[in-house]
Amino acid sequence: MDYIQLDLIDLAIALGMAAIAIAIAAWQQLGLTLQLSLATARTTVQLLMLGVILQVVFTWRHPLLLLGVLLVMLSLAAVVARNRITRKLPRLLPLVWAAIGLSTAVTLIYINTFVLRQPAVWSNPQYLIPLGGMMMGNAMNAAAIAGERFVSLVQNHPLEIETHLSLGATPQQALATYHKQAIRAGTVSILNSMMVVGLVTLPGIVTGQLLSGASPIDAAAYQMLIMFAIALTDFIATTLLVTGLGRRFFNEAAQLQPF
Repeated sequence: MDYIQLDLIDLAIALGMAAIAIAIAAWQQLGLTLQLSLATARTTVQLLMLGVILQVVFTWRHPLLLLGVLLVMLSLAAVVARNRITRKLPRLLPLVWAAIGLSTAVTLIYINTFVLRQPAVWSNPQYLIPLGGMMMGNAMNAAAIAGERFVSLVQNHPLEIETHLSLGATPQQALATYHKQAIRAGTVSILNSMMVVGLVTLPGIVTGQLLSGASPIDAAAYQMLIMFAIALTDFIATTLLVTGLGRRFFNEAAQLQPF
């Protein structure tokens, strides 16, 4: 069967499912009617805007336009992750931006150099936009969770950290335990997903590939590529972020400073 394209009428009918969900929330008096209505409206507007923007990018295929879209996505991801970590720590946004950006860039370079092996991919939004978006989105979540956990651990255990310092430990040694806990927290999601992928849920890439008419084997192959890429991106992003954060907690005299 050929790919079935959805028109505006189909989307309007599909919106009826959200309307039914809103009606159920109101009927059960869950207090979620307004929130679900707002979420439905935002989903509709945001995805329609995304479709229009990507249609322009896919039509023009200009490298600068493609780069601009990726930089906007990266900046939005960095702001969201920074807000989830803390707003009290100075100069945190550039650190989050760099961690997400570098981890995504390294993963994309690896994919294009060793897996796809197609120079044209760098100017092809068909590959770069979906892959970059997935890497940034997952790196954003992993970095936010790891950063929030690390900041919380440091704030809640100042006496233990200062005790290690007074016994001659370096700042890195004093934070080593919290460093590991934060990275584990940030990467547990992708680890859990990799353990059950294809068994408990049908992954999004597989679903999208099947709906577009790809063979199940090809769909599974691309899903493996994405899962391994997300794992690499998450581990790089959380490691860079937590390492950078650890240096912000101390002054030049290696003393723990409040924030």
